[in-house]
Amino acid sequence: MAKHKKPKAQSNTIALNKKARHEYLLQDKFEAGMELQGWEVKSIRAGKVNITETFIQVKNGEAYLHASQITPLIQASTHVVCDPMRPRKLLLNKREIDRLVGAVERDGFSLIATAMYWKKCWVKLEFCLAKGKKLHDKRADSKDKDWAREKERMMKHSAR
Repeated sequence: MAKHKKPKAQSNTIALNKKARHEYLLQDKFEAGMELQGWEVKSIRAGKVNITETFIQVKNGEAYLHASQITPLIQASTHVVCDPMRPRKLLLNKREIDRLVGAVERDGFSLIATAMYWKKCWVKLEFCLAKGKKLHDKRADSKDKDWAREKERMMKHSAR
């Protein structure tokens, strides 16, 4: 009798934008599907994605992801023109797009991509409404992190 092995828990995360939390105050999270070409999906499966400098722009009632880099594989078809930096259309409802336009134009928010991940067989992008941090905000955040770390150490040693 063959033993059934448990499937390994694989992370669904494709790429993260760790710099976004440091540079911006993140407000509301959104999730959107992406319109991708075949070579892009193959490259994403291989992990050839970079979203550190990405942003989202709403134009003519449609949202586009800019400055994301999906490096084409060497095995990509020769008859397809592979542009790694092309703007990619995001799949959002009209209501969501209207809300984003209002926040960007009236309130001065930016739309910053924070993560790309698999959801079943679909590639999803998580992005946030964000406001840029000033230098003193970044310093305060680093002080808070240091204090939290120190507090954890003290609590750990006092529990012994």
